[in-house]
Parts: sequence; C-alpha cells; structure tokens
Amino acid sequence: MDSVVSEFEGSLLKNYDVFSYFMLVAFEASGLIRFVMLLVLWPVIRFLDMLGMEEISLKLTIFVAVGGIHKSEIESVSRAVLPKFYMDDLDMEAWKVFGLYDKRVVVTKMPRVLVERFVKEHLRADEVIGSELVFNRFSLATGFVRSDSITSVSERVAKLFNNEVPTLGMSRLSTSTSTNHSLFKLCKEQKQPPFMKNQKYNDDKHFRPHPVIFHDGRLVRRPTPSTSLLIILWIPIGVLLAILRLTLGATLPFWAIPHMSKLFGGKVIVKGKPPLPPSTGSSGVLFVCTHRTLMDPVVLSSVLKRQVPAVTYSISRFSELLSPIPTVRLTRMRNVDAERIRYELSKGDLVVCPEGTTCREPFLLRFSALFAELTDRIVPVAMNYRVGFFHATTARGWKGLDPVFFFMNPRPVYEVTFLNQLPVEATCSAGKSPHDVANYVQRILAATLGFECTNFTRKDKYRILAGNDGVVSCTSMADRVRKVVSTFKPCLP
Repeated sequence: MDSVVSEFEGSLLKNYDVFSYFMLVAFEASGLIRFVMLLVLWPVIRFLDMLGMEEISLKLTIFVAVGGIHKSEIESVSRAVLPKFYMDDLDMEAWKVFGLYDKRVVVTKMPRVLVERFVKEHLRADEVIGSELVFNRFSLATGFVRSDSITSVSERVAKLFNNEVPTLGMSRLSTSTSTNHSLFKLCKEQKQPPFMKNQKYNDDKHFRPHPVIFHDGRLVRRPTPSTSLLIILWIPIGVLLAILRLTLGATLPFWAIPHMSKLFGGKVIVKGKPPLPPSTGSSGVLFVCTHRTLMDPVVLSSVLKRQVPAVTYSISRFSELLSPIPTVRLTRMRNVDAERIRYELSKGDLVVCPEGTTCREPFLLRFSALFAELTDRIVPVAMNYRVGFFHATTARGWKGLDPVFFFMNPRPVYEVTFLNQLPVEATCSAGKSPHDVANYVQRILAATLGFECTNFTRKDKYRILAGNDGVVSCTSMADRVRKVVSTFKPCLP
C-alpha cells in the first residue's frame, strides 16, 4: 500500500505562517477584544520567530487565541469557519501528489482540533498528528497544549503504519525547528515545494478534494496582520456608515435608493429586462430568486422601484422591523403557506427564495417545489453580491445583525439578473411536475451565475455549521438573553 506523510503548513497549505488562522479563532470564537489583543502581540510573536524560538511564539499565540474559550466554541469554529480559509490556501499541486496515495497522514504544528475536520472531510486524510489543547473540568481551554516531541511524533507515525516505512514524505525546506528535520527522513522518498505530480502514477486515481459548500463567520478575508489592522480601524467607521445607510433606506422612496446608494459607496448592477407592474385585477408575478443574503428582496424592490412583498421563514423580528418592504412570514406548514402565497399573488407581485436559506459559495441548494404549484407566472432572478470585509449572513450568530454587517462594508455590490418569464410549456400547466419545474429553475439560475446545483437543504446547512436543524425555540427569558449575548460574539469578547 502506497502511503504519504505530509506537513500541513507550508506543504498542503501554501502559507507556513499560522498566525492568521489563530486570528480567525480569536475573532469568531471570542470577539473583537481578543482579536485586538492578539494583533497587539504580533510584533512580539514575530520577534520570537526571528530569534529561532518558534515553539515559544506558537505557544504564546495559542494561549492568547483560545485561553478561556469553551471547547464547543473552538470545535464550532473548526467546523464552520476554518475550512473555507484552508481551502483558499490549499496548494493544488501538493494535493495532486497527496491524493494519489492510498494511506494519507497529515502532521500539523497547530492543535489537532483546528485541523482534523478539514483534512479528514475535505482532503480525505486518514489520520492527523498534532498537539492537543488542554481543557479544564468546565470544558474551557486553559491555553496550554500537550505537544509531542519530534521523537514521539515519529513514533506515532511508525505506529500508524505498523512500523512500515511510509512511501513519501512531503515537507517544506528543512529547518532546525521543523518536524521534517527528523520525521520525514523516515520516509522512502522526500519531496519539497514546488510539488509536481509524478506521472508514473495512474491519473485515474486522482480525485479532487471535497469542496467547501457551507461556511460561517463574519470575516471575508483571512486576517493577516495588515488586514486585521485595517479591519479594526474600519469597524468604527463601518458602524456609522451602516447606521446612515439603513436610516436612508428606511426613509427614502424606492426610486431614490439606487441614486443615493452610489453616493455612499454602494452599487447595484442590473442585467436583463424586469417585467412591468401587474395591471389592475390581474395576479402578480412570482419572482424566484437565488438566496445570497437577507437583502435580496430589498435590492430587487429597489431595482423595480416599487415595494414587492417577500416570503420569509425564520428571519428575526429585528430584521423585519428594519425591512423597508412588507414581509410574509410562513409557517412551514405546506397547506397554510400555499394559501398565504396564493393570497399575496392575487394582490400583486411577490418574491420567494426557494432555497430556504442563504448560501455564500458558488452553489445553489435544492429548491422547494411549492412555488411551482401556485402560479405559472414565474420570473427567475439571479442574485449575487460582493463585499470586502464582512459577510452578511450567519448560521451561528444573530441574524438580526446581518443587514448591519452588509452595510458596514466599504463598497457592497449587488448583481441582479432578470431572466425571461418561464414559458407555459415549462410550467405545471403543461403537465410538468412541481419538482421538475423547480429543478429546471434551479439549473437555469445556476447556469446564469456559473454556480453548481446541489441537493443540500436548509437542514443540511445548519447541521453542518451550527449542529442543529436551524429552528431554535427560546422558552424562557433567560434562554432569550443567552441566545442574544452568544450571537454578539463577532463584536464582543
């Protein structure tokens, strides 16, 4: 059996420096104060690295980043936030070599819990060797790690392979402090960056890593020291800008919003020709949109220059209060929801997002077929957005802050593409099943945006990112308070 042992940092990942990943943990699992503290210590950490004291600087980074954080929060960030940034930093040429082998082992200098989920689920590694975080009896991280010596790491690798010699060792250039100084000499063959796939292996064995379809967290960019400083300096300005933008959006008429948004850095790109408003006495058009943020129906209404009600499932009451358009809250009871949608369509146009939840990555979730049963006047609308600093969606945090984070970005951009209304022969009136119509709309919207269709649902997203089905009931005031406090973690320590 061919086997490979690879370093994670500097080999599978392009970047050897792990500081930015601990900045992510500090921000997403604890809050802004710890984020600032870790950035303040960066010059000290960098100085220790220059002196060759990498082990001490790493332990200091870990202590500040995770000390006092609950185990469940660290695991949540490892599951929902870090994989996206690891994937962005993945060296695909290294992966092509790594993926050719039957047994794959990853060695990391980070705590194992921060890496294991990604390398096993996305890179299909069999084992991960790294240090272990120490937790107290309350499951709070002490900030210390149980790190194995280079010798014991070598022994663990030998045990994994039943004392057989691994076929290949992948590592960066040797240094006196890196594990490859002794560990990878145990391998029959050694490779260092840049990696090139060996043509002697059958290309049919190669497969791509599993893509990251769902991810959470507020930060768009990996917080390197320079990016982190820029984010910290921008936050006070961004909060004031968001308040101003939200106030104007709630008070100005819809025809003025596109013009005013340009003055404050926003931009809306419109493609295709939107349909005319329904004539008096006729039923409305059902706009079927991709769901990127809670702002989708609002942006659509601003483009149409009229208020178009939006169907919603579980947005917060705060978001409903901020919404400048009417919202129609559904119950997830199919018959009741169908009657509500029919009633709204009898009054005029309506917006629906059949995915049922937002998705950040270039994928579309499975469309609910309910919309196809209720009308034949269906206009697909491809929605997409670009932001610079903060994501406007969350699965683990408080959704009421989603519009605030969207407008905190310096130049938020929305793209709205109107497709032609579905012909009658493509609707249920021509004998098509609701599922066929829904799948067809999903495919044409995905093709327009260059996205991929999936069969994942809202429940799949929340089970992966938040460990629940996305429906949380707070039965007491204490539960409500705890829920609100926990969702402020991107802003509070």
